[in-house]
Amino acid sequence: MRAIKRVAVTAIAVGLLAAGCGGGDKPIGGASSGTPQASSSGGGQGTYKKGGTVTIANVGGQTWPCQFNPFNPAVNQQALGFVYEPLTFVNVLKSGATTPMLATAFAWSPKKDSIVFTIRSGVKWSDGQPFTADDVVYTFNQMKAQPALDLYSLWTGAGLTSVTASGDKVTMKFKAAAEPYFFNFANQVGIVPKHIWSTGEAASKPGTWADTKPIGTGPFTVGSCSSNNISYVANSNYWQPGKPYVDKVQYPAYLDNNPANLDLASGKAQWGGQYIPNIDKFYKSKSPQNNYWFPPTANVAIIPNLDPSHKVTSNLAVRQAIAYALDREQISKIGESGYQPAANQTGVVTPTFDKYFDKDALAAAGYDKPNQDKAKQLLQGAGYSSSNPLKLNVITVTGYTDWDASLAVVKQQLAKVGIELTVQDLQQQSYNQKLFTGDYDLAYSSLSGGPTPYYELRQLLYSKNSAPIGKQASSNYSRYMKPEVDKLFDQYASADPDTQVKLIKQISSYMIKDVPLIPTTESVDWYQYNTKDLEGWPTQDNPYAQPAPYNIPDVGQVLANLYSKSAQK
Repeated sequence: MRAIKRVAVTAIAVGLLAAGCGGGDKPIGGASSGTPQASSSGGGQGTYKKGGTVTIANVGGQTWPCQFNPFNPAVNQQALGFVYEPLTFVNVLKSGATTPMLATAFAWSPKKDSIVFTIRSGVKWSDGQPFTADDVVYTFNQMKAQPALDLYSLWTGAGLTSVTASGDKVTMKFKAAAEPYFFNFANQVGIVPKHIWSTGEAASKPGTWADTKPIGTGPFTVGSCSSNNISYVANSNYWQPGKPYVDKVQYPAYLDNNPANLDLASGKAQWGGQYIPNIDKFYKSKSPQNNYWFPPTANVAIIPNLDPSHKVTSNLAVRQAIAYALDREQISKIGESGYQPAANQTGVVTPTFDKYFDKDALAAAGYDKPNQDKAKQLLQGAGYSSSNPLKLNVITVTGYTDWDASLAVVKQQLAKVGIELTVQDLQQQSYNQKLFTGDYDLAYSSLSGGPTPYYELRQLLYSKNSAPIGKQASSNYSRYMKPEVDKLFDQYASADPDTQVKLIKQISSYMIKDVPLIPTTESVDWYQYNTKDLEGWPTQDNPYAQPAPYNIPDVGQVLANLYSKSAQK
């Protein structure tokens, strides 16, 4: 799972997976900041006979814990979209267009400080119990009662004040205009069944409950799970008529990219979400049915620990030295075969979000190109030299071969300025634990984004998404605390589009000034798909969802639209 999804953790904000080669740098192509507009999801058209299996090859860097708690960012990439669904689906690749899901409609108040959802009737949970507006209210109120579940700081940061139901209507009220948070509360929160979650361990420990046999409204249920494979089966109670078309989803656990890539090239797996070196020769040439598409969207970055207890990485001069020392073009070319473009220190992904990118500010600070002399000067000022080199560790996820390759380049570049970098490859669970609780000096990581740079930057820099060392942060893992930046984020929701652009540029100025993280490459949706038997895939011409299997809840959109050609005979 690549992106740390908090969401995804992300979130995560980003689960936690980090975005590495295995699966999860979450991309966002083309977007606007306006109100989401309704559209159809547009996968497979018409009605298809049921049958067929899709096998996913997406490196998670760990075996499966067989947990499916949608509030736990370490495992929610196996739950959201598959089993649990949101109120609406927001398509980042179509400028935030929405598809009705558990809500058939929504209406904002004139001031955009409250929203009313019309809840879909006739929906059943996978155990046959009816889904109602009370389930929606329960889900959001649990997030208030248990702040660890509020992965997007809706109650503490977005100003959510109440969630109530009247008949089939659910009303959410906010302290002020809240339109930008729609992406989070309508699209990224999986609704859970009150009759399951209000009793037992689910009620007493909702953040850590394993949820081994999840009950959801989604297209699939968990048929079986072992450490090596998750088998999902079609939900016979699914509310979308005739869907899903495929009967089963097999999700093997891969610890490394290489076996996953071999399975994709051979057709043993049909849906991939990782880096494949020399993809045209290794993968595309093996079959005319092997296809790929890599839409760009967020950042892969070195995340320094800014807590004062980490005296080296909380030193601004050290972070600046690292940022100046890096040749991002080389990291892109060697580490990612050029498939992931070089990132920049503003944190704004280009060309996707060019109108938010302050190129002049980047150049004025000298971060538009590598400057090893400047890096050496800063390190000398911080007390380091060739006779007293700075030694740092960076944690990453084992099996993410492109991250390993990128970090090998980073290590060489930092060695030239007097920094000895040790790369620590960790299994996903160990990596997540260290990242979330702040038990690291540097971490290599990637989160998901959204329809504008605001979403990724808010995950990374908003103080209410962080936590004290030892406690789990939801997405601000660096522990960046800046009241001035928080205020800029808080102003975004009520600002007009032109002002929102200015606010992002102001926020990115703190990326330059404070170096709270150091972007290396722009993450893309790693996406490989095989059309020998399966059709209905998202494509560049029909981007009805983000296409990588680690994107949530997009994975549910894709799985609900795939169909087997052989089953139609």
